[in-house]
Amino acid sequence: MLSLHQLESGYGPMQVLWKPSLEVAGGSITSLLGPNGAGKSTLLLTIFGSVQPWRGKIFYEEREVTHTPTHRKVELGLSLVPEGRHLFPSMTVTENLTMGAYSKKALPYKEETMEMVFSLFPRLKEREKQPAGNLSGGEQQMLTIGRSLMSRPKLIMLDEPSQGLAPKLVQEVFNTVERMRREIGLTILLVEQNAEASMEAADFVYVMHEGTIKASGTPQEIKASSEIREAYLGV
Repeated sequence: MLSLHQLESGYGPMQVLWKPSLEVAGGSITSLLGPNGAGKSTLLLTIFGSVQPWRGKIFYEEREVTHTPTHRKVELGLSLVPEGRHLFPSMTVTENLTMGAYSKKALPYKEETMEMVFSLFPRLKEREKQPAGNLSGGEQQMLTIGRSLMSRPKLIMLDEPSQGLAPKLVQEVFNTVERMRREIGLTILLVEQNAEASMEAADFVYVMHEGTIKASGTPQEIKASSEIREAYLGV
C-alpha cells in the first residue's frame, strides 16, 4: 500500500534520511523502531509532505506521491498523528474532532465518522462538551487520534502515541491501534520508543538507526536476534 525507495531528506543543509526503503502492506500494522534521533519522525513527515524529499520515491496505492502536496495526500487517504498532542485546548472535544473533517472527501460523512470515533473511544463521548485542555493525557491522546480518523484515512501514521502515558494507558493505546486495524480496516505505520509493546502489536518491523534501515523482519525474527535488540533497541 505504501512503498518508499531510497528516500533522502533533511532540514536545511543537514541530511537526516540516508536512503531508507520500506514497504507497508495493506491492512497491516508495521512498526518502525529505533533510538531517539534515528530519523523516524522525519521519515513520517517526509512521507506526509511536511518535510520535502530531496531524492528517492514514495508510492501510495501504486501511485507516485513523492512531491504530492500534503492536503492532496489527505484526500487520497493518508493521515499523520504527529508526536505530541496538538489540540485546541479551549475548544470542546466535538469541536476538535470536527476540525479533522475539513477535507471535501470527509465533510459529508462528519457525523457518521464522529460516531465511529466515539465507538472506539467511549470516554470521548462522555466528555464531548468538555474543553480539550481539561482532559487527562490519555484522553488527549485518544482525541488526537480520533481527530485524525475524522479525515477518513486508509493509512494512518502514528508518531509515538504512547509518549508520556502511564503503563496502563499505554496498553489501552495499543489495544486501540489493533482495534483500528481489526474493526475499521486501517493500515497503520507506527513509530514507537516502546519496542516491546510495539512488536506485540505489529505484523512487520523495521529498525532504523542514523537515518537508515538497519534490520527488518517479523516481530518474532527481531525478538530472536539479540544482536539487533542490543545494538539498536536497547532491550
